Amino acid sequence: MSTRDVPEQIGDLPRIGRPATSALLLAGIASLAEVAKLSRAEVLSLHGVGPKAVRILEVALAEIGLTFKQ
Repeated sequence: MSTRDVPEQIGDLPRIGRPATSALLLAGIASLAEVAKLSRAEVLSLHGVGPKAVRILEVALAEIGLTFKQ
C-alpha cells in the first residue's frame, strides 16, 4: 500500500504522518484505545513509526487518560 493512499488522519488518531499512520493501519490499529494496548517499544518497532510519532501518540493518549502498555 502506498502512503499516498492513506488518509492523513484515521479515527481519533492524531496526525502523525502518513508512513506512521499506514504502519498502524497495517497492524490493525485505528484508534487511540488500540494504541494503548501496545507498549512504546512495540509501537516504535512498526516500520514507519519513529520517535516523533510516538511522542505525539503519547500526548494524545495522556489527553484522554490513557498510556502505552507497560
